[in-house]
Amino acid sequence: GTEVDLHIPALLPDDYIPDVHMRLIQYKRIASAESTEALRELKVEMIDRFGLLPEPAENLFRVTELKLFAQPFGVEKIEAGPAGGKLHFDAQPQFDPMRIVQLIQGQPDVFKLDGGERLVFHADLADPGSRIDGVRDVLDRVIGIQ
Repeated sequence: GTEVDLHIPALLPDDYIPDVHMRLIQYKRIASAESTEALRELKVEMIDRFGLLPEPAENLFRVTELKLFAQPFGVEKIEAGPAGGKLHFDAQPQFDPMRIVQLIQGQPDVFKLDGGERLVFHADLADPGSRIDGVRDVLDRVIGIQ
C-alpha cells in the first residue's frame, strides 16, 4: 500500500483507548479499511464507543483516507513537512503523466521532478491540519481531480 509520512502525530492515544489489546484491534481495523465509506463507519463506531476523537486519532483517520485515495493511482509514498513534500510514484502510475508536466510548467517555483518518479512540491504546511489538506490538494491536482 501507499506509505504516508506527514511528520504529525497520527495514533490512538492510550488515554483514549487505555486497553492495549483493544487499541491494537482498532489499529488493525483502520489499516484494513478498504474504502473511505468503511473508514467513516469505523470512525463513527469509535466515537460512539470511546467518545470524540482526539487530534492524533483524527489525524490517523485522515492519513488513512489519503492512503486509500492515493493507492489506486500508483502513489507509493507521500512525504510532507512544514515546507512541502514529495510524492513517489511507481513505474506505471495510473493517471496522465502530462498532469505533472503541466503543473511544473505552470508553477515551477512550487513543483519540480526529483528523478523520474518523485514530484517535489513547496507549500506552507506548518499546521498539521493544513498539511493533510495541502497534500490532498496536490494529489487532486496531480491526478486531475481539479
